[in-house]
Amino acid sequence: MASNGWFLLPVLVFIQLPFSSAHDNLAGSSVHCLPDQAASLLQLKQSFNFDFSNTTLPSWQDGTDCCLWEGVGCEDSSGQVTALSLRGRDLYSKAINRALFNLTSLQHLDLSGNSFGGSYLPAVGFERLSLLTYLNLSDSGFHGQIPISIGFLTSLISLDLSDNFSGDLFEFFSQNLLVLREPNFAALVANLTNLRELYLDRVDIPASGEEWCNALARHVPHLEILSLEDCGISGPIDESLSRIRSLNVINLNNNYISGAVPDSFADFLSLSVLQLSYCNFDGFFPPRIFQLKKLCVLDVSYNRNMLVHLPDFLNGSSLQILNMQGTNVSTTNPRSFSHLKSLDELSLDGKYRYIAELHPSSFMTLHKLHLSDIGSESQISWVGDLKKLTNLEIFSSNFSRRAPSWIGNLKSLSILSGSIPSGIQNLKNLTVLSLWDCGFSGRIPAWVANLTQLSYLDLNTNYLSGKIPDFIYTLPALQHLDLSSNRLSGKLMDFPISSSLYIINLFDNELGGSIPKSLFQLKSLHMLSLGSNKFMDQVELSSFSRLTDLRLLDLSNNRLSVTDGEVFALSLTHRLQFLDLSSCGLTKVPESLQQLLHVISLDLSSNHISGNIPKWMWDNWSGTLIDLNLSHNMFSSMELSSSFLPTEDLISLDLSSNRLQGEIPMPLNPRSLRTQFLDYSNNRFSSIMKNCTSCLSQTFYLKMSNNRISGKIPEFICNTSKLQVLDLSNNSFSGTIPSCLIESRHLGILDLKNNHLVLEKGQPWPKKNNHLEGRLALNIEKGCALQTINLNGNRIEGHLPRSLANCKDLEFLDMGNNQIADSFPYWLGKLPKLRVLVLRSNQLHGSIGNPPGDDSYEQFSSLHIIDVASNNLSGNLTSQWFDKLESMIKGSDFTEDIIRPQNVTESYQDIVTVTFRGQYITYEKIWTTLTMVDFSDNAFRGVIPESVGKLAQLHGLNLSHNALTGEIPPELGSMTNLESLDLSSNGLSGKIPEELTNLTSLSTLNLSNNQLMGKIPETRQFGTFQSNSYFGNTGLCGAPLSIQCGCTDVPVEASRSNSIGHIDVILFLFVGLGFGFGFAAAILVKWRRIGEWDPMNMTLQLCVSISCSSVFLDFRNSSSTNQIYLD
Repeated sequence: MASNGWFLLPVLVFIQLPFSSAHDNLAGSSVHCLPDQAASLLQLKQSFNFDFSNTTLPSWQDGTDCCLWEGVGCEDSSGQVTALSLRGRDLYSKAINRALFNLTSLQHLDLSGNSFGGSYLPAVGFERLSLLTYLNLSDSGFHGQIPISIGFLTSLISLDLSDNFSGDLFEFFSQNLLVLREPNFAALVANLTNLRELYLDRVDIPASGEEWCNALARHVPHLEILSLEDCGISGPIDESLSRIRSLNVINLNNNYISGAVPDSFADFLSLSVLQLSYCNFDGFFPPRIFQLKKLCVLDVSYNRNMLVHLPDFLNGSSLQILNMQGTNVSTTNPRSFSHLKSLDELSLDGKYRYIAELHPSSFMTLHKLHLSDIGSESQISWVGDLKKLTNLEIFSSNFSRRAPSWIGNLKSLSILSGSIPSGIQNLKNLTVLSLWDCGFSGRIPAWVANLTQLSYLDLNTNYLSGKIPDFIYTLPALQHLDLSSNRLSGKLMDFPISSSLYIINLFDNELGGSIPKSLFQLKSLHMLSLGSNKFMDQVELSSFSRLTDLRLLDLSNNRLSVTDGEVFALSLTHRLQFLDLSSCGLTKVPESLQQLLHVISLDLSSNHISGNIPKWMWDNWSGTLIDLNLSHNMFSSMELSSSFLPTEDLISLDLSSNRLQGEIPMPLNPRSLRTQFLDYSNNRFSSIMKNCTSCLSQTFYLKMSNNRISGKIPEFICNTSKLQVLDLSNNSFSGTIPSCLIESRHLGILDLKNNHLVLEKGQPWPKKNNHLEGRLALNIEKGCALQTINLNGNRIEGHLPRSLANCKDLEFLDMGNNQIADSFPYWLGKLPKLRVLVLRSNQLHGSIGNPPGDDSYEQFSSLHIIDVASNNLSGNLTSQWFDKLESMIKGSDFTEDIIRPQNVTESYQDIVTVTFRGQYITYEKIWTTLTMVDFSDNAFRGVIPESVGKLAQLHGLNLSHNALTGEIPPELGSMTNLESLDLSSNGLSGKIPEELTNLTSLSTLNLSNNQLMGKIPETRQFGTFQSNSYFGNTGLCGAPLSIQCGCTDVPVEASRSNSIGHIDVILFLFVGLGFGFGFAAAILVKWRRIGEWDPMNMTLQLCVSISCSSVFLDFRNSSSTNQIYLD
C-alpha cells in the first residue's frame, strides 16, 4: 500500500539545532565542555551495545573536548552541552542511563531510531531537563506508561514519542509500545502551552473525541502539527478542535473515529497535510477542503461509508499526494486531474467509476502510482504511457478468472488468464515495481530485463510459474527481490558476486536442486528466505559465515539436511536475529547457535531433536528473544533453575508436541506490553503452578491441551485480562470451572472438553466418584465476546443458562456428552452467527419447536451443524422448523474454506466429533461445506416433513432410532449435496422414492429396520449400496437383496392386509439345481398372537428362483422383525 509517512515531509523547519557543527565549534570557540558533562556522556556511551550500530561513537574519548564529539552541541560561551542528537544510529541499550539527566542544559534531545530494549521510560528524571524545547524519542523501543515528568517540560516546542514501525522485521526492537492512561492525554498536555508539534503515533490513548479535542484546544492553542495515527481514539471529532486555527498538519489515520469529517477543517487556511485513512467516517466529505490552496497531502482512503465527490480541480492546486482507495469516489469530469500540476503520488482502486477513462495527459507530473482492486488490464491501459513514473504498485487485484479459493489447493490446476500487463514495459524510469496479490499467471515476462533502473521488485502472492529468468540475477540496480508465494520451479542460477541485493525472498515456491554457492558470497545480504520449496542439499551453517550483515535466514520446509559444519564463524553470529530451521532434518540443537547473542526469533520445529532444551538458550537471549518455536520434536525436559521462564520480552512460545514432563514453566512478570502466545499442548506435563498473579498478564493465547494435568483450574487465570483463547482440553482437570471464564468480556475461545469438570455457583455439591458435581448457573452479561464454547465430555448438570443468548458472536457451542437436563434451547436460535451446535448425549427432553407464541423466523439461520443425538427429545418434527435453516437451504457467501473463529489467531481451530457416513468422526478442520443434521436416538414421532428436502446444502442427515412413521418424502431427492442419509430403526413404510436416485453424491445409505416395501431403485448411486442398507425391511425386494420381486408379490400383499395383532411365518425352501437354477417353495402361515393356527389363511406359492440352497424363516410383525437363516 501507499506509504503512511507522508506527513513527515519537512513542513516545519523553524526549529534549528541550538549548536553549530563540530567544525564551527573548532574554528570559532575556545571554550571546552565541562568535565562533568563529558563524564555523563561517557557513562551514556558505556550503556550502549554497538553490534548493530552504524557507528561506535569513536570521537567520544576521555580527555577530549566533548563539544567536538559526534552528535553533541554546546553553548559557545559556557561550554554547557545543549544538544544531543544520536538519531538513527541503531544503538542498543537495556534502558536510558540516568547520567543523561545530568545534562540539565539540554535544549535539544533526539534519541530516535535506536533501541532501548523494551524498557520503560523513567518515571523521574525528565523534569530535570527543564530547558528542553525539542524531545524526540520515537522508534526507540520504549514500552509502558508515558511519565508525567515529560508533561512538566513547559518549554517544549516539539514532542515526538511516536512509533513509525512499518512492519520491517529489522525495525522490531526500535518499536515503541507506549500508553497514556495514568496520566491521561489531558494531563500530559496540560502544561505544554508552547507546543507546536505533537507526534504520538501508535501510543495507546483511550480517549473520546470530546476529551482529546478539548484538551488540545484548551492547553495547546498554537499547535501546528498534530499526529495521532493508530492511537485508539474514538467517537466523532469534537467541534472544539476548530479553535486551533494554526493547524497545518493533521494525521488521524487508523483510529475509531466516527461521524462526518468536520466542515470546519476547511477553515484551517494553513492546512497542508490531512490524513484520515482507515477510520470510520461516514457522510459526505466536505467539498470546501479541496479549495484549500496550501493543501499538499490528502488521504481519505478506506472509509467505506464515506462519499467523496472530486471537484473540477482548479489550476493552481498544491496537491502533491492524493489517496482515495477503499472509499466511495465520484466525479463529474475525470479529466480535471490534469489541473493538478503538482501531483506526484496517486492512489486509486478499481471501484472508481472512471478509472478506465483516465488519460495519461492528466498525469504529466506523476511519479508514484498505487492501484488496488483492479479486475482487468483494460482498466489501466493508460498506465503504460506515464513515462515519468518511478514507482508502480498494484495489489489486492484479480487479473485472472479464478475459481473459488479452495481450488488453489489443486497445485496442478492452471489459471485461465492474467499475465502481467505488457504496457508496464514502457515505464523505463521505474525504480519500484510491486505487483502483489494480483492473480497474475504465466512466466515472468522477458521485458522486465529492460527495466534497468529497478531497485525494488515485488511479485509475491501470484500464480507465476516456470524458471526464474536469468536476467533477474543480473538487473544492475536490484536490491530488493520478492518472488514469494508463487509456483516458480527449476534450479536457482548463480548470483553475480557484485550484486547489491540485500533482500532475497523466494519463500513458498517449487524451486529445487542445490542452493547455489554464489549466495554465500553476497556480502550485502540482510535477508535470505528460501523456505517452503523443494531444495535438496546438505547445508552447513558455516557456509553463511561470509554474510556478515545477514539478519534473517530461512531454510525451513525443504528437503535439506542442515548441520553445523566445521566452524560457525563469529562474523555470522554478529548480526543474525531471525533463524528458521524447521523441518531441516536436525537431530540435535546446532552447537553453533550458542554463539548467537541477539536472537529475536528461532524456529527449530518439526525436526527430530531429543533430550534437554539447553539452558544457554535462556541465558544468552533473555533480553532479546521474543519468538521461540520448538514444537514437533522429542524434547523431554527443560534446563531451568525454577518454574519460571527467564525471559522478559517473550511474545510467542511453542513447545507443543514434544515429550516434556512435570510442571508447566510460566513467564514471569513480562516486561513487554505485547501480548503473548503460549502453546504447551501435546506433551506429558502433569501440573500447573497454583498461584502466579502476573504470569499471564499479557497472555492472549494459552493452550495446554492433551497433557496429563490434574487438579483444579488455577484461580489466577481469572486475572488474565487480555486472554482471548484458552484451551485446556483433554486433560484430567476436576472441580468447578471458574465462572469468570464464561462470564469474561474478553475471552473469545473457551475449550475445556474431555476433562472431569462441573460448573456451579453457591455451595459445592456432594462428591461422587471422586469428582465434584454441580449445576451450570451463570450470569453472562451483554458484551460477551465468546465465539467458541466447547465443554464436551465433562460432568455438567442442570439447565443451560439463558444468559448465553447475550453471546451475540457465538459461532460454536459443544455441550455434548454431559448430564444436562433441560428442554431444547430454542432461544439459542436467535444468535446470528451460531454455526455449530452439539448437544448430543445429554438428558434433553420435550420438543425442538418454539414455545407457543414465539414464531421468530431467524431461528438458527446460520447453522451448519446441529447434533442433538442420544437425548430424550420427542414430539413431531415440523416443516416450519426446517424452513428456518437458511444456511442449509441457500448456502452462505463464505470467504473462507474452513470455519474458524474471527479476530483470533489462526493457531486455534474448532474441532467437532459427529456421526457421518455411519462412523463417529472427529473433524479437526470444519469446512464450510460440512453441513449436518443429527437427530438420531431420540423419540421423535410423526412423519418426516417435506421441508427437509429444501436443505439443498446438507451433506449429512441422520434421523435414525426414533419413532418416525409414514413414507419417505420424495422431496428428499432435491438434496443433491447429500452424502450420508440414515433413516434406520424407525417405522417408515411405503416404497423407496425413485427421486432418491437423484442424490448422486450419496455414498452412505441406511434404511434398515423399517417397514419399507416394494422394489429397491437400481439406478445411479443405488447400484453401489450393499444389502445391509436395507436389512429389516421384509417388504423390500430386488438387488442387492436376494429376494426377487417376482417371487414375493403375494406374501407382501398378504402381509399388508394383516392386522397388527397377527404374526406371519414365511418359510422359504430353496433347493439348488446345477449352476444356480433352483426350485423354491414359499409357505406363508399365519396365526394369531396367542399362538393358534388359522389354516384358512395358509398360502402356498411355487416359483423358480436363482439361488443357493438355504432355508429362510421370517417371523414378521408390524412393529418388529425376527429372522432365522438356516444354511
